[in-house]
Amino acid sequence: MKAFVFPGQGAQFTGMGKDLYQKSKEVQLLFEQAKDLLGFDIQKIMFEGNPEDLKQTKVTQPAVFLHSIAALKFISSEKPSAVAGHSLGEFSALVAANVLNFEDALRLVSQRAHAMQAACEKQNSTMAAIIGLEDEKVEEICQNVADIVAPANYNCPGQLVISGETKAVEQACEKLKEIGAKRALILPVSGAFHSPLMQPAEDDLAKAIKNIEFQEAVCPVYQNFTAKGTTNPTQIQNNLISQLTGAVRWTQCVQNMIADGVEEFVEIGPGKTLQGLIKKINGNVEISGIS
Repeated sequence: MKAFVFPGQGAQFTGMGKDLYQKSKEVQLLFEQAKDLLGFDIQKIMFEGNPEDLKQTKVTQPAVFLHSIAALKFISSEKPSAVAGHSLGEFSALVAANVLNFEDALRLVSQRAHAMQAACEKQNSTMAAIIGLEDEKVEEICQNVADIVAPANYNCPGQLVISGETKAVEQACEKLKEIGAKRALILPVSGAFHSPLMQPAEDDLAKAIKNIEFQEAVCPVYQNFTAKGTTNPTQIQNNLISQLTGAVRWTQCVQNMIADGVEEFVEIGPGKTLQGLIKKINGNVEISGIS
């Protein structure tokens, strides 16, 4: 069994998608549709923008999504047995599973990006990568910090990202280093993604998601919020809403896909981040990428 997996924010780079664009008229049409829907020239920023331009959440999220869907066009004849995406990548996975069409998914991605940016501006918040500790120890420390800090991304064994109020994240980092974390690095992000501080963004996005019809998935979608596979459109919709304040359970998603029979993973989109994480989760599966 083969799974298609899709990267999230952080995979962007200048020149992303240009090769795909030059090879395919179908991809060129996607970029034209994206430009019309977004109201700005995303192609120019993706192909020529500097890293700072690409770091803006309102640009990054549509850019990574667009690159992933463009890459998907090159293996449209292949049908996956399962799909999953890391955070933002879940929207690409839903297109691959025929739950959402390209236009609806891009609209939601754009609304998500703007809602997350607005939520970030309401409070001084950040994220940090914790390396070299068991998940349970990180969870325990987060629970014992007075202010808001929570596990956000279960990326692979020994790598968990925490998220919350800046002061709380800093306190958690100090305590985690004291109990043996190899590293506790504050990340250069604009806010506390996948934490309770994203509640205003979740509320905004929920309204948009509820206004779009979700189709039954053609294969199981392993979603970040539950880490379990489902084809049910109502469940998919609800899990997608809960994703913004819930943790990205990537380790658990991959483990569950393997337990359910997946033997091969194909990362579709910019970069090789997920290929690296999957290797650390289970080194015995076949892993490749299309970017």
